[in-house]
Amino acid sequence: MTVLALQLENVCKRFGSAEIICGTNLEINQGERLAIIGPNGAGKSTLFNLISGRMPVTSGDILLNGASIKARKPFEINRLGLSRSFQITNIFHQLSVYENMRCAVLWSLGYKYSFWHRLNGLKDVQDRAEKVIEQIGLAHRQDVIAGSLSYAEQRALEIGITIAGGAEVILLDEPTAGMSLSESAVAADLIRAVTTGKTLVMVEHDMRVVFNLADKIAVLVQGKIIACDTPANIRVNPAVQAAYLSDPGSPKH
Repeated sequence: MTVLALQLENVCKRFGSAEIICGTNLEINQGERLAIIGPNGAGKSTLFNLISGRMPVTSGDILLNGASIKARKPFEINRLGLSRSFQITNIFHQLSVYENMRCAVLWSLGYKYSFWHRLNGLKDVQDRAEKVIEQIGLAHRQDVIAGSLSYAEQRALEIGITIAGGAEVILLDEPTAGMSLSESAVAADLIRAVTTGKTLVMVEHDMRVVFNLADKIAVLVQGKIIACDTPANIRVNPAVQAAYLSDPGSPKH
């Protein structure tokens, strides 16, 4: 039986008279990897902001595991099991890799506004942080100040922070932006590994990453999803070719 992790029901977003997201409908199954693609200005980041609660929807509804989250604040949505990354790397640059990860796991392990625990004595926090650091390939760099990491390493750290809390629905906003071909390939392998068994929704411009990683691709053009299908079907979809992909049968690189 197919279970939906995320649903968008006739979602609209207006800024004054400008309609940025125009009656979008989308269903994402639990455990599915969906990539959202589209030209610049299509509304992809706005859509992510609506899903994660950073912007309110103008009309329509967004459901996480069957429950409406359209009126929830970002931290409430996160605690319900949805976590996201951002286009611009969002880490604590003055803290070490380990300290960044330790911050990310505290709430999910039950250490909320707890001022009486000594961080260095929390073995479950230490174990969870070290496990995620190992997953993202930064174990040899865990004591390094995050701001001194390479760009690709910082992006890997942010992906680790995004998954560290144990969220089952992961949103990644252009996770390979600014990377070289080899760095993008490594990042794609990392994303595949750390999101196994989870629901992944990503905005991505690198079509090599999209077509190799996604189970389905949704194409957003001028605030509307014009197609949502398997990579093979999207590749040959005439409407997608006309609106976004440069050559018939060949993704834009």
